[in-house]
Amino acid sequence: MRKLVVASNNINKIKEIKNILKAVPVEILSLSEAGINVEIEENGNSFIENAYIKAEKIVNMLSGVMVLADDSGLAVDSLGGAPGIYSARFSGEHGNSKKNNEKLLSLLQNKNFSERKASFICAMVLISENGEIIRVQEKVDGIIIDEERGHNGFGYDPIFYLEDYKQTFGEIDSVLKNKISHRARALAKLHQEIERLIRRG
Repeated sequence: MRKLVVASNNINKIKEIKNILKAVPVEILSLSEAGINVEIEENGNSFIENAYIKAEKIVNMLSGVMVLADDSGLAVDSLGGAPGIYSARFSGEHGNSKKNNEKLLSLLQNKNFSERKASFICAMVLISENGEIIRVQEKVDGIIIDEERGHNGFGYDPIFYLEDYKQTFGEIDSVLKNKISHRARALAKLHQEIERLIRRG
């Protein structure tokens, strides 16, 4: 079975990707599962640039595998697209979801409903064994509410409210999230591309 290495050790992200791509006949591995321990500086100016930087770094360390990298985050219209590519370290401490959420809510404290529109964005870059590069980017729109709701999901999920479902990403179950999220939409596009690569051999 062909291998697909995801350029991440984020447990939640790896779990989502494995669930969404479970029908694809590839073995999906995190960096640690592939035996890689490396820090990658994400110094791009966009989600897609950062995803490419990560994918290229890992593909140069391995051979005979496909590499998938994503860069995703939250963009709030009234904050000029912030936190954007700095979503994971918005509070200054990388990966501290509690502090990131608190900072965002404080910035939106006096904003009305229309000023709380936001989008979750996911950019993905797949590099095949022979160096073919596939880029996709998708998003899902919502509203930032003023308190955390739900214990599912991770990151900004508990404050990202979906009007169509009357719930936050922290409240909806993982099965639904893995059908409608920004990551699910990007992976749906990549699903077809991965199957094409597999058919081609």
